[in-house]
Amino acid sequence: MAQRTAAALRRVFVYGTLKRGEPNHHLLAEADNGYAKFICKGSTNRRFPLVIATRYNIPFLLDKPGAGSYVTGEIYELEEPLFQQLDVLEDYRKLYDRQIEDINVGIEGGNVPCWLYLLRNPPESLLKLPMLTEYKNTLEIPYSRRPPGKVDIFEELQKEASAL
Repeated sequence: MAQRTAAALRRVFVYGTLKRGEPNHHLLAEADNGYAKFICKGSTNRRFPLVIATRYNIPFLLDKPGAGSYVTGEIYELEEPLFQQLDVLEDYRKLYDRQIEDINVGIEGGNVPCWLYLLRNPPESLLKLPMLTEYKNTLEIPYSRRPPGKVDIFEELQKEASAL
C-alpha cells in the first residue's frame, strides 16, 4: 500500500450528517469510498448559526460568523478523491462554499486548521430558526435523503425562508 503523505491529505471538520452515528457517515466509514481517518472531536473557534431546515431536515452551517454558537463536530483526514465526493454531497459552489477555519481541539491540542462547509448566501430569515451547538439526527426531527438531482435545495431554502 502506498504511504500517505500529509500533503495528500485534507483535514475536514464535519458538524452534521457526516459525523459518526449520523445518516451520511457511511461516506467516511466505507473503505471503498476512499481513505478517511477520524482525528478527534472539536468545535469552531468562531460562532456560527447551525440550523435544521427544509422538509428534509438538513443541518446547515450558515456563513454568518459571529451569530449563533460555537459548533461541535469531528475532524477527519481525507484523501483528495473522498474530499471531492464531499464536494458533490454538499453541492459545493452552488449551495455551499468551503473555507479553512481553525477548530479548537482542547487546551493541549490547540487549534487545527480544517476545511469547513458553509451555506452560501443564506437567507437572513434562516437566522430566526433555532440555533444548535451540535447536530444529532432524532426521531422528532429526522433527516431524510432527498431524491438525487430532483430537488433544488436552494429553492427549498428560499421557500422556507419566505414563510418564516
